[in-house]
Amino acid sequence: MDTRKLLPLLRACMNSKSLKQGKLIHQKVVTLGLQNDIFLCKTLINQYLSCHLYDHAKCVFDNMENPCEISLWNGLMAGYTKNYMYVEALELFEKLLHYPYLKPDSYTYPSVFKACGGLHRYVLGKMIHTCLIKTGLMMDIVVGSSLVGMYGKCNAFEKAIWLFNEMPEKDVACWNTVISCYYQSGNFKDALEYFGLMRRFGFEPNSVTITTAISSCARLLDLNRGMEIHEELINSGFLLDSFISSALVDMYGKCGHLEMAIEIFEQMPKKTVVAWNSMISGYGLKGDIISCIQLFKRMYNEGVKPTLTTLSSLIMVCSRSARLLEGKFVHGYTIRNRIQPDVFVNSSLMDLYFKCGKVELAEKIFKLIPKSKVVSWNVMISGYVAEGKLFEALGLFSEMRKSYVESDAITFTSVLTACSQLAALEKGKEIHNLIIEKKLDNNEVVMGALLDMYAKCGAVDEAFSVFKCLPKRDLVSWTSMITAYGSHGHAYGALELFAEMLQSNVKPDRVAFLAILSACGHAGLVDEGCYYFNQMINVYGIIPRVEHYSCLIDLLGRAGRLHEAYEILQQNPEIRDDVELLSTLFSACRLHRNIDLGAEIARTLIDKDPDDSSTYILLSNMYASAHKWDEVRVVRSKMKELGLKKNPGCSWIEINQKILPFFVEDNSHLHLELVFKCLSYLSDHMEDESKSFTYHLDVETLRLY
Repeated sequence: MDTRKLLPLLRACMNSKSLKQGKLIHQKVVTLGLQNDIFLCKTLINQYLSCHLYDHAKCVFDNMENPCEISLWNGLMAGYTKNYMYVEALELFEKLLHYPYLKPDSYTYPSVFKACGGLHRYVLGKMIHTCLIKTGLMMDIVVGSSLVGMYGKCNAFEKAIWLFNEMPEKDVACWNTVISCYYQSGNFKDALEYFGLMRRFGFEPNSVTITTAISSCARLLDLNRGMEIHEELINSGFLLDSFISSALVDMYGKCGHLEMAIEIFEQMPKKTVVAWNSMISGYGLKGDIISCIQLFKRMYNEGVKPTLTTLSSLIMVCSRSARLLEGKFVHGYTIRNRIQPDVFVNSSLMDLYFKCGKVELAEKIFKLIPKSKVVSWNVMISGYVAEGKLFEALGLFSEMRKSYVESDAITFTSVLTACSQLAALEKGKEIHNLIIEKKLDNNEVVMGALLDMYAKCGAVDEAFSVFKCLPKRDLVSWTSMITAYGSHGHAYGALELFAEMLQSNVKPDRVAFLAILSACGHAGLVDEGCYYFNQMINVYGIIPRVEHYSCLIDLLGRAGRLHEAYEILQQNPEIRDDVELLSTLFSACRLHRNIDLGAEIARTLIDKDPDDSSTYILLSNMYASAHKWDEVRVVRSKMKELGLKKNPGCSWIEINQKILPFFVEDNSHLHLELVFKCLSYLSDHMEDESKSFTYHLDVETLRLY
């Protein structure tokens, strides 16, 4: 029996997937000493590859004394790459290079580049590309297309696009690659532009092309373009596979056309997990948490296993709506099913619990999870800041640094916000140095937060230095700088800066006007304040809110124009009974000792909120300043009758870059005796400034802080 008889039998076995018969023929081949026959070996290799017996295929190849036919190498290499065995493919290519009489051809390189792309071996791929130029094989469309694909897989998008534009001939695969490159690099408009070019050049898009184009529409929220592509698919009779259908569901969901998303979703014969996730996200964008949970339950009932993306999407929807019960349901599902959550699920859970005010639950999750990812730390720090736990936020930031986790722009933005609210200037300066060290001083968001921190800490010169160095001055940065000037005694500087902002064609919003009104209020510039208030309404069409009226009332109140301020309140039904505005005017009445108007406003405030002790205290102090002691006793008796007490005051001081809080009547402070001793010396000195201040604080004691 010779090759001519064995070869048809072997091919018949391969076509019928008859592995047992194929092995018998292989045995016969070895027995007859035909194991070096190129045609038989090539067929045997293909058979074993088709049956996923890669070791057998390799064994056939290795047992050949002289594999002198390049097609043998190409067949095994293609089999490897087709089944994601990229390391084995590159090892085989390296072995091929040791056979000087064998030259890789146009069938070799596509497999090699596919392996390089699969392993992200950019440097190796580039080296092979350099050698390839000398061979002239770059003119081959398949080789060129596979090279573009390799650069795309290695995230070398610019290189892939440049190479694509240099190719004399192109195929659908390389068009898909370049469109995908634009999509993956966030250039969604360019992806759609090349999608249009591809069709104008006469290439027929396939499922991959259309899926990427529809996904680009979703990212751009371009509903009209997405609907055009969908309509063209229907008119051309193009088969909507699961990839295209899932992309359409996602696009319609993201663009807010939920009805169309539901229609396509329900028409899908086999709903992919991507489609389920897209539907959940679509409902989530509408804030419909009930439908999200129902869809999740239906998904489970239909036997589709939710992914970690499904769970994080659901939790994020719950977080946005502050729906604690539904969020706990999803959390419970992960625990019951022993699902190992990733960093996104854990971060979403922590964010949910912070948004719902359950700080202790967020802390419990944080303690249990790995802490190598910055995102987990960021969620905790920003959560603490949002909940007003500023000392905890700064403490956690210090702990993060000790854990050698690299801070990013989000981390610095959050901790700077904490410093702003605590007026912790020294800590803020320390963070500024870290920002420079991390080379984030060109990040607009971080530098904006830094400017805001300096502004709120009263470091106006430092704030202006940051402002001058900003890469781009937006409305937020202008407003922060105006606020800094206005709040710290530079009202005319604030007015000049506001004028400069207008000259820079930056249109002020309600926050910017609030800043300039506040600046006028701090400096007592009544006429200027009234001018900007009218400009805001008449020129920029901004309807004043309570905070704008608060500035105006405060401005008029400080100037003693109390009845004018009261008249503004009375003429506007929407603000007439606003407690904050009435309280502002009430304080002004006490300042200018207008007892009659003050008492009238106090009665209104007590009617609105009889349990607010601050109104009674201010009223009592106002009567006391006018020596109306009978009225003082009546107010104090009423407070005692209602069981009202003044909330304890709180202050803090920054020592050795640590922030230490103090509460009124707090006897639990660690260094209480030392604090009282120091206060006693200060009080004595203030009572008689002629005495020299001789108290010396022990340095060692100071270090205890």
